[in-house]
Amino acid sequence: MIRTLVVDDDYRVARIHAASVDRMPGFVCVGQAHTAEQARQSVRELAPELLLLDIYLPDEDGISVLRGLNAQGGDGGERTDTGVAPDCIVVTAARDLGTVRAAMQLGAVYYLVKPFGLRQLRNQLEAYRLWRQHASGDGEADQETVDALYSLLRGPATQPGNLPPTMRKVLEAVRSSDEPVAASTLAERLGISRPTAQRYLSELHRRGALELHLEYGNAGRPVHRYGPA
Repeated sequence: MIRTLVVDDDYRVARIHAASVDRMPGFVCVGQAHTAEQARQSVRELAPELLLLDIYLPDEDGISVLRGLNAQGGDGGERTDTGVAPDCIVVTAARDLGTVRAAMQLGAVYYLVKPFGLRQLRNQLEAYRLWRQHASGDGEADQETVDALYSLLRGPATQPGNLPPTMRKVLEAVRSSDEPVAASTLAERLGISRPTAQRYLSELHRRGALELHLEYGNAGRPVHRYGPA
């Protein structure tokens, strides 16, 4: 479960966002804070992995909190006991580009401008969950993997514009097909390997962008074919 702390000076908004977090699979809201000082204390005591952070707080702005989270020296008071700062999605009515730039420079993984619908918040949380899942582990990343990780943070994970190039081609090919297609057919059509096609098809199905059709023959395992969800 992704431990999430909601920081917002508006108690009603904080409760709504906290409830949205708790309804998201893979997330749990571990607390709410309404001032910068409460946010610092909650980070120390609750060790969240993700902040939903407002900019307009009564005692300090959220940028100061974010700057403290990323400080390498000083007292490091906002850090958790592990010394690792939580990730941050800024959730705010602040629209000036200076604030947006500062949040990006300080490592905010996304910036949601109020007002927004709860569906948009849920979409961004899901994008963040997928990003964490794909970014975990060791090993090396090629350029397509890097592009995919960045694209996952830019919004709903099944919009073609937010997908890495090959995955986008796979999705578009399935959507343009007159009937559900198998990985082998798609691989030949796109000039990619069958394992690559199957990997992307499986991932798009897991994200809810494609529907799986099982075609049973006379014997053996069923053929997996995919069509638009």
